[in-house]
Amino acid sequence: MFAEISDMFGMVPNLFRVYANHPPLLQANWNKVKAVLGTGSLSMKAKQAIAVLVSRDNGCSYCVAAHRGALQAMGISNEEIRNIEEDLEKAEFSSKELALITFARNANANPLLISDDEFSTVTQAGATDAEIIEALGVMELFTAFNKLLDSLQVDNDFA
Repeated sequence: MFAEISDMFGMVPNLFRVYANHPPLLQANWNKVKAVLGTGSLSMKAKQAIAVLVSRDNGCSYCVAAHRGALQAMGISNEEIRNIEEDLEKAEFSSKELALITFARNANANPLLISDDEFSTVTQAGATDAEIIEALGVMELFTAFNKLLDSLQVDNDFA
């Protein structure tokens, strides 16, 4: 599994080294990473934006650094990354992507307070049920990683 992880990231991030202490959880989380990031219709840029923003909202410097780096590795400029983090409306996303990213952030912050209007906004932007679940899956994955990394104060190998 580490060889597969290294092929994807160019290294084995400390996140997965920690999960290796409980191999079934490493396997489950690695499979989830592949399912969430490797499949679906959302662009990788939108998925990485969700990862950065949710992680920033949750205060996880490890994941923010890792996914800023992922955006840079995709050729996204520092200016565009700043737009993603500071003024999402200025970032280069379609209206549907903006709605999905915003929806995922709101679900992370206040999952029990998602209004009918928020659902209407994301569906009127053209998002399908599958895309809504995909965006929430990205949020869910990184929220879990944020909590584990911060709880164990894992050394940031992306800083």
